[in-house]
Amino acid sequence: MKKILLILGFIFVAGTLHSQVLISLLFGDKLNSGKVEFGLDGGLTMSNIQGFDGAKFKNGFNLGFYFDIKMKNPAWMINTGVLVKSPMGAKDLPVYEIGDANLDEAFEGGKRSINLGYFNVPIMMKYQFKNHLYVKAGAQLGLMNKASDEFTQSVENGDLVYTIKNRDNYHPIDAGAAVGLGYRLMGGNGMNIGIQYYQGLIDISVDDQGPNQYNSAFYANVGIPIGKGKAQKKQQEKTK
Repeated sequence: MKKILLILGFIFVAGTLHSQVLISLLFGDKLNSGKVEFGLDGGLTMSNIQGFDGAKFKNGFNLGFYFDIKMKNPAWMINTGVLVKSPMGAKDLPVYEIGDANLDEAFEGGKRSINLGYFNVPIMMKYQFKNHLYVKAGAQLGLMNKASDEFTQSVENGDLVYTIKNRDNYHPIDAGAAVGLGYRLMGGNGMNIGIQYYQGLIDISVDDQGPNQYNSAFYANVGIPIGKGKAQKKQQEKTK
């Protein structure tokens, strides 16, 4: 457990894809045991922000690590980890006045996307059935690391794009509820293929004058155990 907490803290501080690869190579087999499974988790995110009329889901890719910590009944597990790359946001929103006459004229009638980036930490209870299907439910906590509005306008030679960084417009912490289901390949020892839904319960906007804004997202992810086979081999050698 101490190793897990150490790695979770390191990922939060590092926050880069390079650190994820390094951790996988160095600690994959060490973090796996009879009660703990460690692996790489990633896939597609479809996110939206509730509170905006006409907002559409925005696609992105997420990447991170997961831990399955078995309980006394091995069918029950605590599923946690960190999604280091975890985009949120919405697209096809109307533009607002930027404050520059030339830019306001150029983007009049265009579209705006909200791009938010988080470190997301799910803390969920997971139950795996004998047929290797699993369900899970719990909470998800998020720490924002970036935020921006992206203005786009179609012009003759392509798209005109302008980005405004506005992290101060949002609360740094997000939290909500999450549920998911999936299937475990290779007789329950291979990859996890699953879907998950997250519903934010905290207003992410600092502006109290407008409507409340809540993150929501669908995840379609694949979880790949890292070093599990090597760890099992070591365990068998110790038993002998």
